[in-house]
Amino acid sequence: MAPRPAWRRRLTRADEKASPYAYISPFFILFGVVGLFPLLYTAWVSLHKWSLIGGQGAFVGLKNYTDVLGQPYFWNALKNTVSIFLLSSVPQIIIALLIAAALDSNLRGRTFWRMGVLLPYVLAPVAVALIFSDLFGDKFGLVNHLLGLVGIDPIQWHKEVLPSHVAIATMVNFRWIGYNALIFLAAMQAVPRDYYEAALIDGAGRVRTFFSITIPQLRATIIFVIVTSTIGGLQIFDEPRMYDQYGLGGADRQWQTLTLYLYQLGWTQKNFGRAAAVAWMLFLIIVVFAIINFLLTRRIASKGSR
Repeated sequence: MAPRPAWRRRLTRADEKASPYAYISPFFILFGVVGLFPLLYTAWVSLHKWSLIGGQGAFVGLKNYTDVLGQPYFWNALKNTVSIFLLSSVPQIIIALLIAAALDSNLRGRTFWRMGVLLPYVLAPVAVALIFSDLFGDKFGLVNHLLGLVGIDPIQWHKEVLPSHVAIATMVNFRWIGYNALIFLAAMQAVPRDYYEAALIDGAGRVRTFFSITIPQLRATIIFVIVTSTIGGLQIFDEPRMYDQYGLGGADRQWQTLTLYLYQLGWTQKNFGRAAAVAWMLFLIIVVFAIINFLLTRRIASKGSR
C-alpha cells in the first residue's frame, strides 16, 4: 500500500487538532454575541452620559457609579431585594426538600404527583403575579378574608414593607418550589439504596435516615440550588413589577428591587448611564455569590476525597 502524500498527513493532523475547537465553537460564538458583548457594552455605557435620543455623550468615568451609590433609593432597592430573597429562598429550599422526600417514597400515582408539582413553573409569571396581587388585596383579597374568619385584622399587603415582601416571596415560592423539588428528587434517586437498607437494619427511622443519609448525600445539589435561587432572587423582576398597576415598587418604593430600580432609571428617567451602572453592580454582586459557591463546592469536594 502506497504511503499517503505529505499534504494528506498534514491535513489529517490539522483536522485532529482543530476538530475539538470547531465542535465547541458554536457555544462560544453564541455566548460572545448574546452574552459577553452586551455585558461589555453595558460597562462602556456605564462610563458615559448616555441618553435615548442623543446616544453616547461625554465620558464621565465612575461618576455614574458614585451617583448611584449616593442615592438612598439604591440602598433601599438592595435591602428590598435581599429581604425578598431571604423570605423566598429559605422556605423554598426547605419545602422543596420535604416534597422531594415525599415523592421519593412509595406514593400511589407518583408520576402524577411529580408532574403536578411542576405545573406552577409552567404558568406565566405575569399571570401568577396578577392572580396573587388580587389574593393579597388590602380590602377585598382572599387572604385577608380567610384571616378575618379566624379573628385576625386585615393586613395592608401593598402598603406595609414586610407584608408586601411576604406576598411577593409567596409568588416566587409558588413558581419555584416544584422545580427545585424535582432537582432534589433526581439527586435523591441517585443515592444508593444500600445505605437506607443498612440504616433500617440498625433501627433508624425515616427522620434519622433523612438527616443522616439523604441530606449529606445532597450537599452538592443543595449548594447548587441555593446559588441558583440566590441569582434568581437578585434578578427578581416580574413579580414585584406586576404586584400593583403602576409597577414602580409601591408608592414609597417599599418593594422596589434592584431590577425595578434599574428599569426606572433606564426607561422612566432615560438615564442609561446610571442604569448600566446598576446593572454592572448587580452583576458584581452575582459574581460574589458565584465565588462563594466555588469555595463551598471545593470545600465539600475536599471533604469527600478525604
